[in-house]
Amino acid sequence: MGFPKPLLKIGGETYLTRLAAAMLTAVDRLVVVIGAHAALVRPVVPAHPRLVIVENPDFARGQLSSLKRGLAGLRPGVRAAMVHLIDHPKVEAATFRGVVEAFLHDEKSIVIARYGGRRGHPVVFSQALFAELLQASEELGARVVVNADPARVGYFDVNDPGVVLDLDTPDDVARAGLSKPAKRDLE
Repeated sequence: MGFPKPLLKIGGETYLTRLAAAMLTAVDRLVVVIGAHAALVRPVVPAHPRLVIVENPDFARGQLSSLKRGLAGLRPGVRAAMVHLIDHPKVEAATFRGVVEAFLHDEKSIVIARYGGRRGHPVVFSQALFAELLQASEELGARVVVNADPARVGYFDVNDPGVVLDLDTPDDVARAGLSKPAKRDLE
């Protein structure tokens, strides 16, 4: 992207602030993994007693390396972990709560938000899969765990297009009607 995705804004809020507030309505504890641009991102992580920051110095190894760091930041004995990516900033709080509820009431080890038949984020992984995630190849990512056994995957269908809105490039951001921060905001 060329600049820190967590600092992009929707209205007056950074992606990070918006997502943290939405996710905290659904989880007991939020682990925010920072990597690239950590020095710029750390100061804007919202201060909240249920939020903890974990740094991933190996962020260049891919998303799964961050997921592994995040899992290490969980409290022992948690039942599951909800995983969400910063470049899906428009997911609504109700979607996060719904995915958690679906996980709690379903007997699936993985529950994935789905919009219009397309899988997206967030994804909830049962604690029973943490070891599998930790052993997965970072080159293949968490997808290998999700695709290993379709019988253990459930879906939570939503009317929230944010679950599939993936903002990876400046063109993606522009198509979504959003803007990147001004250079002065990054100094």
